[in-house]
Amino acid sequence: MSRDVVTWAEDPAHFQRSRRDFLQVGAVGALGLTLGDVLRMEAQGAQKFYETKEGPAKSVIQIVLGGGMAAQESWDPKPDAPIEYRGPMGVCKTKIPGVVFGEMMPNCAGIADKMTIIRSMQGKEADHNRASYTLYTGYRMSPALKHPSMGAVVSHEFGPKNDLPAYMAVPSANALGGTGYLSPQYGAFSMGGDPSRSDFKVRNMTLPDSVDDGRFTRRRKMREAVEDHFRSLETNPSAIDAMDEFYTRAYTMISSPNAREAFDLHSEPKEMKEKYGMNKTGMQVLLARRLVEAGVRFITITVGSWDHHNRIRDAFNKSMPPLDQAFAALITDLEDRGLLDSTLVFMSGEFGRTPKINKQAGRDHYAKVWSMAMAGGGIAKGTIYGSSDATSIEVERDPVTMPDALTTVYKQMGITADKELMAPGARPIEIINGGTCVDGLVG
Repeated sequence: MSRDVVTWAEDPAHFQRSRRDFLQVGAVGALGLTLGDVLRMEAQGAQKFYETKEGPAKSVIQIVLGGGMAAQESWDPKPDAPIEYRGPMGVCKTKIPGVVFGEMMPNCAGIADKMTIIRSMQGKEADHNRASYTLYTGYRMSPALKHPSMGAVVSHEFGPKNDLPAYMAVPSANALGGTGYLSPQYGAFSMGGDPSRSDFKVRNMTLPDSVDDGRFTRRRKMREAVEDHFRSLETNPSAIDAMDEFYTRAYTMISSPNAREAFDLHSEPKEMKEKYGMNKTGMQVLLARRLVEAGVRFITITVGSWDHHNRIRDAFNKSMPPLDQAFAALITDLEDRGLLDSTLVFMSGEFGRTPKINKQAGRDHYAKVWSMAMAGGGIAKGTIYGSSDATSIEVERDPVTMPDALTTVYKQMGITADKELMAPGARPIEIINGGTCVDGLVG
């Protein structure tokens, strides 16, 4: 019969090891550390760590084309393909010799020499939610863990600047653009509302009429006193600490002239507003430029709906002109202000559209190939990277995954994407697992 008990006579070394281990654990306990603390320190010691330093891109503007814009009608038309693949729209010449864009993009065609277009984006998810998760985080969706969005990681690595949050969303944060396993304090500050409205105000940035500055200060001190009391009683103070940081930043923003000025679109000349477009898309993009000037690190803009299963020509006639105008105005404006080299702009949907036009004169979901536009922040200029085949069925050359593209953006910001951050349970998790920096995208 087997026994679990070991006697001194059978194995005296076992008891010597046990005594040594016991003394070590006792010493740890005397220092006020639990076994969980020890394991956590071991995990932290095993973390891959790289120091984050500012790179060429001091700010990033991520323009999300929710629904998945068709590359065939925009960045990668196929004018020589059969009509069922080519679709109902024509093309326009660009400033890159031999390269054409969709006919509804004359303004972008005029600044093609300032951009890189990736025509070989490649994914695995054709579901909006799952593909969008990868667009925001660089990971495929998992039931076991929620990953932080790119904006949250940037906020974690760099922190706020000039009384403004590091991560801001225009008009509001997507649920997939959250903090994941990071603290809520790294979440996006949402503008709220429509900046094209004459009465636009940033949500929660003004005091009620009944509250003057003195009353505001007194309320803040009262809240801090109450919070200090509950922190002394709280068994898990980390959540309160996170909210305390959140409220501190909020109070700073409300009282900061720099922050208020950044949000004040009324101070923009009418001519500049008209350059971007006097509409929701134009004003959102103009607001993003103002936030870059003020020092915001990462701005996400959600523009339009591009899930064009039906009558794609009519849909593009409605959605593309405002985007074409605003995007070209942004790149030109940043360059004129000397900000393009320090501001990386990238624009993409979560996937592409089917090669063939469907029976409803639209295109359906397709993950095998689509396009992304990038500009500024050290990205190459006047470049077409990769290619799709003659009918947009497959990537023909130089495939780029979303983790690859985001890893490249991180590198331009000065963040190493395989650096590990700590998830619950003392689990070190890479910022992006498996992404490769695409050197051909960098100028």
